[in-house]
Amino acid sequence: MLAIILTFAGLLSTWQEKGTSENPFFRKNQTDSTFAPDSSTRFVQINRIFIIGNRLTRDHIILRELSMKSGDTISTMELDARIEKDRKKIYNTRLFNTVEIRKLEIDKDKIDLLIDLNERWYTFPSPIFELSDRNFNEWWQNYDHDLSRVNYGLRLSQFNVRGRNETLLATMQFGFNRVFSIRYSIPYIDHKQKQGLNVDFYFLESKNLAFQTLDHKLDYYKSKRLLRETRGASVTYSYRNSFYESHAVKLEYEQINVDDTIPKLNPNYLGSEVVNQKFMRFSYHFFSDHRDVIAYPLKGYHFRLSLFQSGFGLDVKKTEIIASYSRFIDLKKNFYLSNYTYGYWSSPQDQSYNQYGVMGFRKEVLRGYEVYVVEGPYFFINKTTLKKRIFSQIYRWENGPVAQFRYFPLSIYIKTYADVGYVQNYPYYEQNNFNNILSDKLLVGAGAGIDIVTAYDMVFRLEYSFNGEGQSGFFLNVKKEF
Repeated sequence: MLAIILTFAGLLSTWQEKGTSENPFFRKNQTDSTFAPDSSTRFVQINRIFIIGNRLTRDHIILRELSMKSGDTISTMELDARIEKDRKKIYNTRLFNTVEIRKLEIDKDKIDLLIDLNERWYTFPSPIFELSDRNFNEWWQNYDHDLSRVNYGLRLSQFNVRGRNETLLATMQFGFNRVFSIRYSIPYIDHKQKQGLNVDFYFLESKNLAFQTLDHKLDYYKSKRLLRETRGASVTYSYRNSFYESHAVKLEYEQINVDDTIPKLNPNYLGSEVVNQKFMRFSYHFFSDHRDVIAYPLKGYHFRLSLFQSGFGLDVKKTEIIASYSRFIDLKKNFYLSNYTYGYWSSPQDQSYNQYGVMGFRKEVLRGYEVYVVEGPYFFINKTTLKKRIFSQIYRWENGPVAQFRYFPLSIYIKTYADVGYVQNYPYYEQNNFNNILSDKLLVGAGAGIDIVTAYDMVFRLEYSFNGEGQSGFFLNVKKEF
């Protein structure tokens, strides 16, 4: 596989129009030749800030990310570092393919700044044809690559609505699971651009339902009748008080109804053999994001703390705390080290099956254990990756018909990794003596692989992993590790 990737990279280089040995997602700013900073410290004043290339995006969305404004006086010793940090912040809005900030000298003590942008394509009416399972390997190994386990439909993603970085997401999905949802996100609702608002509505139906877990694998029941119906809505208020820290509070209401067959198959599905469940959930979230590039970070760190309280007199009473910390280190010479730690705690431990805390979804997956889910009220994960960039080029199709797709970055990394985790089992499983093979023990996974990183935040991971149970296999993922 490595030979195929390297061959493919070599072929691409034969039609390269413009390339660079830099990481396209971590490319430093072009330095304007008209401004050469002195070795001695002096100060310059920012005169005007010009923005070009933003045909849709409003200027104030871009200026919000700058630590500098017209009239500021800045030491030449720190000017380049400030410009580079601001460039990364603009890029991390995910509105632009490329961002460059140039210095234009007016006189010895005064400069203009020119922000040169290439906007992304913002409208994606994309057909849905995807597996309903958590990952490719679960579908292939656990469910015999059954093509009936496919979801299809239409998803509309409209980014940068009104040029204000607002987002509209609408989904109409059929097949294995039916989903109808709409979300509208407004990052800034005030003049100072610190407060935001998100609104979500969703409706889910399923005739194929994971009603229990056996041997740490989801057990499905299929029927011609509707087995589960979920309705929900939420509103989220966010506050971004600085460039790197933000807060959010969310209020959510959800109602679940199941067919009376489900409590017969699993009396604890909604708890006490009931067929409906209603609850409200209040949550608070804090984020501190200092990563260089969110899409595929190589330097910096990210911290998250989330507190959840469900209940308020309804059918669920549950408190949850989630904390995660990721660190990315540039070891130089194209070597990079990353580490991710995640912790989950919940109370009380006596919960219905659908409210169980689960290790095995999203980023909370131990590599080597992709085909398993491990449930518990407490668990932690630590994931470490050492990688080396072996290929990095930027391709430009200057005469392409669509300007937003003329820029094509491609980077390839080889890597090795090691993960550890621990999950405390639920009392319900202990009392009934099942789903205890992977619980209450240290879980270990390790392996090697290749990451392919390209435009529009796409990451393809090809990995071969071993786990502590003596199992091994090839795993394919279409998302970054953490």
